[in-house]
Amino acid sequence: MNPRPWRLYLGLALLLAPLLAVACAPATTPTPSTAVLPAPPGRAASGVPAAGSLAAPYGSPVSSSQQTGLWVSGTGRATTKPDIALLQLGVEARDKTVAAAQASATGAMAKVMGVLKDQGVAEKDLRTTQFSIEPITRWNKDKEQAEITGYRVSNMVNARLRALDKVGAIIDAAAAAGGDLVRIQGISFTVEDPTPYAQEARGKAVLEAKAKAQQIAAAAGIALGKPIYISEGSVSLPVPAPAMRALTAEGMAAAVPISPGELEVTASIQMVYSLE
Repeated sequence: MNPRPWRLYLGLALLLAPLLAVACAPATTPTPSTAVLPAPPGRAASGVPAAGSLAAPYGSPVSSSQQTGLWVSGTGRATTKPDIALLQLGVEARDKTVAAAQASATGAMAKVMGVLKDQGVAEKDLRTTQFSIEPITRWNKDKEQAEITGYRVSNMVNARLRALDKVGAIIDAAAAAGGDLVRIQGISFTVEDPTPYAQEARGKAVLEAKAKAQQIAAAAGIALGKPIYISEGSVSLPVPAPAMRALTAEGMAAAVPISPGELEVTASIQMVYSLE
């Protein structure tokens, strides 16, 4: 037998043995690589926190919602006399049929509108706010159900009255024209242009906020810087509650006294001052 082929086979086996050993080895889970950072001040190199240091992991983010500066707010007020009256009035009619109730309401409302226009109320200052037709019911005990006994027709308008000295006379005339069907829901007062009063109130709000900041800074012994933030809040023109509610011509006095009084416009401001 020739020994050379066997030597050749033995040599190849020795060369392939390491490769076969690696291929047959069981798979292992790779370990993520970790970057080693230098220890920060106050921390031992071993990673154990030094005395007096925070135990948070090195490099963790630190967030803060702390607001800096001096935050103050101010409110300003301005008063004025109203120049417009808002009158809510209309008619309400009841009858056994819709047609009859609507006819009564339509006739009475036409008279009321005619009086308003005769008193100088412009067409643009009249606006319908409600028109409704509703059934009137009563409970039938024998049948145990509601029965319709008639219908109610309501027609309401909002009238802007610019002559405040004639408000009482206009209400009297409208009540007389509509008779028992008239309903006065209420009256309130406002101003045509609140802009100058809002500006006055806004200026007073800023002055109040500034005075607060100066007083707080003086009491705290700190130096006050410049305003770094200003935010305007609401500007309101409150309307007084209606002076009358659902009055009929029968329940009204012969002469209606009207007192407009004063209106107050308010404004609010928030300011932030830097500290020096």
